[in-house]
Amino acid sequence: MSGFFDVYSIIFLIIAVVIFMRLGSVLGRRTGNEPSPYDSRVKSPAANARNDNVVALPPRERGAAGPAEAPDLEPLSRHAAPDTPLHEGLVAVARADPGFDPDHFLVGSRAAYEMIVTAFAAGDRAALRNLLASDVYEGFVSAIAERESRQQKAELTFVGIDDAKITAAEVDGRTARISVRFVAELITCTRDKDGHVVEGDPTETQTIRDAWTFARETGSRDPNWKLVATEAV
Repeated sequence: MSGFFDVYSIIFLIIAVVIFMRLGSVLGRRTGNEPSPYDSRVKSPAANARNDNVVALPPRERGAAGPAEAPDLEPLSRHAAPDTPLHEGLVAVARADPGFDPDHFLVGSRAAYEMIVTAFAAGDRAALRNLLASDVYEGFVSAIAERESRQQKAELTFVGIDDAKITAAEVDGRTARISVRFVAELITCTRDKDGHVVEGDPTETQTIRDAWTFARETGSRDPNWKLVATEAV
């Protein structure tokens, strides 16, 4: 009887191990449906939390058309009139990246804008590193270091974004680039080490107009975009 018990114990143990391994393989796999940190339903992460996403685009289902097939033009036409350079650029991006959705992209870019200007004002290098391309990151960090060398501190209240509009799109090799024009409302000032305002106004809302360009490698498994260029409008 003890031998009978031991054999069945071993069989049940093997079954348990197999089930555990299969669960692990599923739970440990990214499906593409994880919530983006830029999803409006998800709060922005803490400044010290690791976040490699800038603009994470939700991929289509596995049965979606591949890059060689024609993209859905209806969502693209909401952002650019057909037969215009912008529309052709968006079509090129959609062909290279079948998961591209301009509406979701703009939601992500708006969130990225707020996170970047807030991190810059706070001097949060860790947050900026995950949001910016390397050369843009170096420029931002250089400005932060200069501000710190003068013993000055930036203050910023992000009021909101009045408008965000895609103004240009292109695919260069494997790199997709999309430019967005932002119109944002900010309250910002810079104080010296004694707390005196040396620039800006802590009581006045300013309208800021920026043109930012985001890019990503379309052949990469990483769906995230990073800021590669900034320009004041």
